[in-house]
Amino acid sequence: MAGPPNIKQRVSEQQNRGTSRPSPSSPSVSTSSGRRSGDAPPSNPPSHAGRSGHGGYDGNRDPDAPSTQRNPATSRILVDPKNFDLGVAGWSTVRGYGVPSMPPRPAPSTLGSPIKVGLNTFRVKKVPEESVYQYDVIIGDGTEKRGLMNKVWQSKAVRTALGQGWIYDGNKLAWSMKSVDRELRLVVDLDSTDEGGHGRPRKSGKENKHRIVIKQTNVVGFSVLNAYLEGRTDFDNTVLESINFFDHMLRETPRGRYTQIKRSFFAKGQARFELGSGVEAFKGVYQTLRIAHLGGKQACLTINVDVANGTFWKELPVHQAAMQLTGRRDINDLINALKQGEGSRTAQDLKKMRKLHVVAKHRGKDTVDDYVIDRFVYKGARDHKFDKDGKMISVYDHFASTYNIRLQFPDLPLVKMTKGKMTVLPMEVLTIKPNERYAFKMDERQTSNMIKFAVTPPAERYKAVEHGLAMLDWDTDPVCKSFGVEVSKAKTMVDARLILAPKVQFGTGDAKPGTSGRWDLKGKKFLQPNTAPLKCWGVCVVPGRRGGKPDRSIVQNFITEFCKIYKSHGGRVENATPEFTLAAGDDVGQWVTMLWNQTGNKNNARPQLLLFILPDKDTTTYGRIKRSAECRYGVVSQCMQYAHVQKCQGQYISNVCMKINAKLGGSTARAIGTKSGGPTGLFSVPTMVLGADVSHAAPGSQASSMAALTCSMDRLAIRYAAACQTNGYRVEMITTENINEMLKPMVQSWVQNVGGGKFPSRIIYFRDGVSEGQYQHVLQQEVQDMKALLKTADPNLNIPFVVIVGSKRHHVRFFPEKGDRNGNPLPGTLVETGVTHPFENDFYLCGHAAIKGTARPMHYHVLLNEVNMSNEELQTMIYEHSYQYIRATTPVSQHPAIYYAHIASNRAIPHDPRWAGSSDGAPSVVASRPRSGSQSGGSQGRSGGSSSGAPTNIEKLLPMPNQGSIMSGMWYI
Repeated sequence: MAGPPNIKQRVSEQQNRGTSRPSPSSPSVSTSSGRRSGDAPPSNPPSHAGRSGHGGYDGNRDPDAPSTQRNPATSRILVDPKNFDLGVAGWSTVRGYGVPSMPPRPAPSTLGSPIKVGLNTFRVKKVPEESVYQYDVIIGDGTEKRGLMNKVWQSKAVRTALGQGWIYDGNKLAWSMKSVDRELRLVVDLDSTDEGGHGRPRKSGKENKHRIVIKQTNVVGFSVLNAYLEGRTDFDNTVLESINFFDHMLRETPRGRYTQIKRSFFAKGQARFELGSGVEAFKGVYQTLRIAHLGGKQACLTINVDVANGTFWKELPVHQAAMQLTGRRDINDLINALKQGEGSRTAQDLKKMRKLHVVAKHRGKDTVDDYVIDRFVYKGARDHKFDKDGKMISVYDHFASTYNIRLQFPDLPLVKMTKGKMTVLPMEVLTIKPNERYAFKMDERQTSNMIKFAVTPPAERYKAVEHGLAMLDWDTDPVCKSFGVEVSKAKTMVDARLILAPKVQFGTGDAKPGTSGRWDLKGKKFLQPNTAPLKCWGVCVVPGRRGGKPDRSIVQNFITEFCKIYKSHGGRVENATPEFTLAAGDDVGQWVTMLWNQTGNKNNARPQLLLFILPDKDTTTYGRIKRSAECRYGVVSQCMQYAHVQKCQGQYISNVCMKINAKLGGSTARAIGTKSGGPTGLFSVPTMVLGADVSHAAPGSQASSMAALTCSMDRLAIRYAAACQTNGYRVEMITTENINEMLKPMVQSWVQNVGGGKFPSRIIYFRDGVSEGQYQHVLQQEVQDMKALLKTADPNLNIPFVVIVGSKRHHVRFFPEKGDRNGNPLPGTLVETGVTHPFENDFYLCGHAAIKGTARPMHYHVLLNEVNMSNEELQTMIYEHSYQYIRATTPVSQHPAIYYAHIASNRAIPHDPRWAGSSDGAPSVVASRPRSGSQSGGSQGRSGGSSSGAPTNIEKLLPMPNQGSIMSGMWYI
């Protein structure tokens, strides 16, 4: 394949095709026509042999091609999709879609005042000048695991055949400065003595030989990359290939020196921090390559460097690690617990140790054997026997006679290894290798310790960044030097803006937080009190687990004080003596039923609010209360801990009042800026604001993903309704069925209660939690589904959309010249250059004041702007609305629409009929039917095929009865 064509020719071809970058006056977005499996495919579908017919429409990561051969001339470009920062146009090229016309980057914002902000990004001063040769690499049949492929690549046979100066992506691509015209075919025997093996056949008879084919495919040049950065051509495969090579080139040296976890690197011998249960944490370095905007028409490559906080198993003998992992007092306690067999809770905990790399030294100090744990065999060393030279011998006797080792704990289970069919070893002769990653969800104690370790102020964090720079050491990196790459070690300084903070207006009393990002509720009445006076409500006090009864006078004093403070904030309370009950037994559903019935019977009315005073913070009890109250009776509830009730502090009660007032239909305050003082705020026309988030269960869990959609329910977009539904197994894009089911009633409510019978003039849709590679899916699937739903009401209805993705899953941090007392950026800090995309409309906004640690700004990317809203208007709205978050006296870090969606998606987890804590008598049969649709849990054609063993029957959530209008209220807050 020939090298890149002349750049003038490329630019001319782009212009002749009419595909040059759209002008600022063109807000339209063109998307591919294909939308469902069975419909027409996109205009440029991925050429991916062996893919399922679902294509890439599920919003999940596209699978690797299962085919044994890959034709570089017709296949899509292979890149590492994790945290690859390319923008929408770049990702459309990666996935082989038609490139949409994105809203172009507008002129710099003029909001607020200019400031200087440092970023943890480092500009690439010099890219390679010479072309690099790219090669396809096929090892075996192309489906081998990454570990094996790396062993083959690092083998002596391959290194001898290739020589020095090669870079391998660990999968299917390699690069070199030298050209090898002929196809290289080798067979590598990993068991040969040349490769460090024993040089003899395996007992199983299976050979450890692997075929590798290395074939030159094309030349990667950098002239087109430079032209793209200068705005002279569009993003295409040539640009993608050069960036992909550059990214792997930067990782080549550190991946050989350190422990690599995706884009993070951890050195051995670093200072450790104890997390508990045999787990520790230490710091490493994260780096990723970005295309960045420098201001004006300038662009460059830049490297984002940040601290990486990794969790690892402690380097312990396996039996000691097992004891710490399971929380046992000593080895005898562990042995007794494991005597219950493989089904015991302790044995289930030990499953976390599967796939751990361990070493054994029982064959002598100079002999170290590497193993990987497959599973535990629940037999002791004396009981487990095997055939040795025609005689059966126990593991215990074998170690005594062969190695002169008398096992100290022969009653412990044995460990079966992945190497060999029956390689079984005692726990006590095995030691966990250093830097073995702990990839499981941490318990509360570990999480608390991790927060203490990871949360650091800006100055300390930047010292960790500098430590990471020293680890990477680009100046002496032999690979960077060989390709002529130079990177600045000076952090990027950019011209930023500090947006003026709004005034926070209450019903009575205003707050002017300025740059502090703080205010209080003293002397202030809520902007809107509860819609109906609080009359029918009850209180249930739950005794402690040890049987101690709470003091009723303490609870009554709290209720009296609550009513007094709520009234002082403008709340309307008609009945200051709610029904009082004491919970009995362990049936949480019965507590709710008893309180509901007694409260309703006493007042001869439907209860408005149920209060629960709990002895401690128990998430299962909390979830059962919420599930039963919301899904059985459709009533809002409030849980409080007895310790707070006992203290009866005014500030705590005011905070509770904000939540209860919101649940009862009120609102706390509104933000007023220089242009938002009118009755509709910044909205010159009726505007509906939507927010969406999809949350996924912890890795390894079989629980469904949860989709949440929020919708503003007033003209100022202060109050939001929320709806949630299961969304298949690890499916990121919200399904068509869910959008229709959740959005339709919210639109109807908005039209009736906010729009005066009319539809909104525009819709602003905030989407949270999607990666760059899924931006186009948001437009092609979710937004198109919303538009289609609206047209079912009126075929001529064509409401314009503004679509903005907000993300906090990034490693960009601000280090301002003048920040707050901790060195964090002031609320309202806006960055549009240095780390943003050069040609697409995105920006970073730090809207909150960090309580501790280093503030993480929100990254907003405008995907669609059909109403031509200016960036100043969008940025002002996002920032001011963060002051309208209904349960806080501080601005929040992201727009409330997506903040509420995130809260609601987590709050709705107990609504799942199969939720682990569901033994509360809730009518789980109501919604037990499985979703219709494909094998991925009803994703309706968007599934890319979930992993093997994933659930195929995803049940819907229990519905909430809406007699009390809970569906249009803030039940989740």
